[in-house]
Amino acid sequence: MEQRDLHPGTTQDGSSHLDSINAYVDYLRTQRQLSTHTVHSYQLDLQELQQLAGSQTLSSLDFQHIRRFTSQLHARELNARSIARKLSSWRGYFNWLIELHGLGNNPVDGIRAPKKSKPLPKALGADDAVRLVSQHGSDQPTALANRAMFELLYSSGLRVSELTGLDINYIEDGSYRSEGWVDLEQAEVHVTGKGNKPRIVPVGAPAIAALRDWIAVRSHLLKTDPTPLFLTSKGTRISPRLVQLRIKAHAQRLGIPANVHPHMLRHSFASHVLQSSGDLRAVQEMLGHSSIAATQVYTSLDFQHLAKVYDATHPRAKK
Repeated sequence: MEQRDLHPGTTQDGSSHLDSINAYVDYLRTQRQLSTHTVHSYQLDLQELQQLAGSQTLSSLDFQHIRRFTSQLHARELNARSIARKLSSWRGYFNWLIELHGLGNNPVDGIRAPKKSKPLPKALGADDAVRLVSQHGSDQPTALANRAMFELLYSSGLRVSELTGLDINYIEDGSYRSEGWVDLEQAEVHVTGKGNKPRIVPVGAPAIAALRDWIAVRSHLLKTDPTPLFLTSKGTRISPRLVQLRIKAHAQRLGIPANVHPHMLRHSFASHVLQSSGDLRAVQEMLGHSSIAATQVYTSLDFQHLAKVYDATHPRAKK
């Protein structure tokens, strides 16, 4: 395996830095029997540690050194996942030195990688969201089913699993009990979310109209199971995967420049309601989040929207 040039020096047992790293790499290969790819990754991580240490011996490094090296990696804009992997490699090496060469302690213990930044959820603009859910192209049953599903996803912010789990109405038969259904008269949808947490969410007028259109032709696809609200062309309950494929294809036909998926409509619902109302608690209830922290991410989306409006309209915004 190709070696990089390392700085000269000796470890506690008198061997060179390179010999120490090579011995550990050989241990990983022969004793731990790790894959060639994994062993090579460990080797590169240790070589980088030696480069950060300069002429200093690895066995002389302490907690403050490792913390400084971690900060240097972070300053290079290395992502948190890569830094965490390097720390794991270094920790394993020092544990090996402790076991076989009497090193006093592990300088990596207690060092944590920077927190991984969570990407903001991607939401459609209001115009694209409305265009996506309102256009269906024909009055065929499948097209009407698609329109009803897409309208309901955007209208009520449902998870795709909640959507596909909806029944035509509330059913309780023996051991079976509906976990979700739509009440057209009350314009609300009942769902059971994560943690078996039930909630009731309003349904907008366009979604109600689309649902009525779909239900009027639903019998054309109905075969053996009368329970599901949404059916495939074979008359079975539609799956989340099929909804994903249909909405992606629909967005592509409309020329919407985004990788559209059902959860994007949930994000769009939350973002657009928050932009209009500013009521974070109401959005939390409608999404079924157990913690307000999970909903607060949409405040960042809201700020991004406001920032774009400011940049586009304020006379002193442009540099």
